[in-house]
Amino acid sequence: QVQLVESGGDSVQPGGSLRLSCAASGSIFSINTMGWYRQAPGKERELVAAITSTGRTTYADSVKGRFTISRDNAKSTLYLQMNSLKSEDTAVYYCYADNPWRDYWGQGTQVTVSS
Repeated sequence: QVQLVESGGDSVQPGGSLRLSCAASGSIFSINTMGWYRQAPGKERELVAAITSTGRTTYADSVKGRFTISRDNAKSTLYLQMNSLKSEDTAVYYCYADNPWRDYWGQGTQVTVSS
C-alpha cells in the first residue's frame, strides 16, 4: 500500500506562484511513475504533469513552460512548482503514483486563481 498526502493548495492572484507537495509513505520502494492531475468544476480529471522513476517528465500543453514537476526520492516527496498562474488553472489537484500492481491517489488540494 502507498499513501499520498498533498499540501500547498491556496488562493492566489493571476500571475502568482504556488508549490504543491505530495508526501508518499508505505511501500514507496515499489513506486514507478508519480504525477499530478487536476479536476475543475464540471470537467474531467486531466493530467498536468508526470515524472518516472528515472526522471523523465511529461507535461500537458497548457502548462508547459509554466509548471515544473520534480521528485525527491530521498524524501519520498513529489513537487509541482506552478508559475504564471492563470484563472483556468483553478482546480483540485491530485497526486498520483503507480506501481506494478495498482494506482494510488491523494485526497486532493484546492488551487484557486482569482483576482
